[in-house]
Amino acid sequence: MGTLVYGPQASEFEFDDRLLAHLRVVIVTKFRRRESFTLSWEMHRDSGGGRISLWLDPSIPLQFRFRGSREPSLNREWIEHLATIAGSTTGLVPLDEPNAPTASSL
Repeated sequence: MGTLVYGPQASEFEFDDRLLAHLRVVIVTKFRRRESFTLSWEMHRDSGGGRISLWLDPSIPLQFRFRGSREPSLNREWIEHLATIAGSTTGLVPLDEPNAPTASSL
C-alpha cells in the first residue's frame, strides 16, 4: 500500500501502489496545466466507512509514497479513463482497472 500525503497538515490516505501510480500520472498532468479538481473515494468499512473528497490544487503540498521498490507498469487505457472522469464535474474517482494484467505479467 502506498500513501498519498496531502495538505499542510500532511493528511495521509492509503491506496494500492498500482492505483496510486496511475492516479499520480493523472494528478501531475492536471497540475502541470494548473487545473484544480476533486479526488473522491469510498472508505473501507474497516476504517468506519463513508466517503472522502479532497480538493486538489497545485498550490497545496502533495506527496506520493510507494511501499514497493519497483515502479508498476502503466495501463494507458486506465490512465485515459481516470483522466476523462477527472475532467468531468464528478472529479477524479479511483475506477477499477480495465483489462487488468494478471499477476504473471506484472
